[in-house]
Amino acid sequence: MPSDECYTIVPIAHIETDLPTKFGIPRQSGLVPGLEGRIVFLPRYRDPVAFRGLEGYSHLWLIWGFSENKRDTWASTVKPPRLGGNKRMGVFATRSPYRPNALGLSSVRLERLELDEKLGPVLYVTGADLMNGTPIYDVKPYLPSSDSHPDAVGGFADDFVDYGLEVVFPEPWLSMIPVAKQEALFGILRQDPRPSYQDDPERVYGFNYLHFDVRFRVQDGVITVCEIEDLR
Repeated sequence: MPSDECYTIVPIAHIETDLPTKFGIPRQSGLVPGLEGRIVFLPRYRDPVAFRGLEGYSHLWLIWGFSENKRDTWASTVKPPRLGGNKRMGVFATRSPYRPNALGLSSVRLERLELDEKLGPVLYVTGADLMNGTPIYDVKPYLPSSDSHPDAVGGFADDFVDYGLEVVFPEPWLSMIPVAKQEALFGILRQDPRPSYQDDPERVYGFNYLHFDVRFRVQDGVITVCEIEDLR
């Protein structure tokens, strides 16, 4: 018979990314391919044997926790940001972080596996949509033969596949960002970090990237960086 017995899961790793807060994180994995991450495992899971064969895969599934969205209750419907934040959909028809169990699922590219002298096996990935420090509960290989469905239908999310803003990033702000990190930042801005229900062209928004506070305005489909502050 089905059981409602509780089952405890514990983190096996944490991911390190350039996004220290929730605001600015891409809404889905893979939307910003240049966004880098490093997965560091907890000591008891650092046995190199557990990673044997992983280097043969190009992509991974990450099962992780919405660690900043802890709550004791859940709702049957949520307001997806892409629908303007004023239309409700069933929670199981969305990727909302406010779920019965606060678990996330992301597909990332495995760039390399390195054996660190102190940290053991470390996974370097790109395309992650996770905040710095997010707990990882499991890592599984992505299998293109069974995980890829080219004829799949994406529901209301298909209406936003080609969504993107034009990015204007003037000097001197652009030169403050390390060249190797500029592509990922452009990708984050292009996806429009704002809540979809906010559309005030005079309002200045901001999010943290690396050790910078990036501030911007949005008007007529153009996002313009207006200031960057180094928080160090």
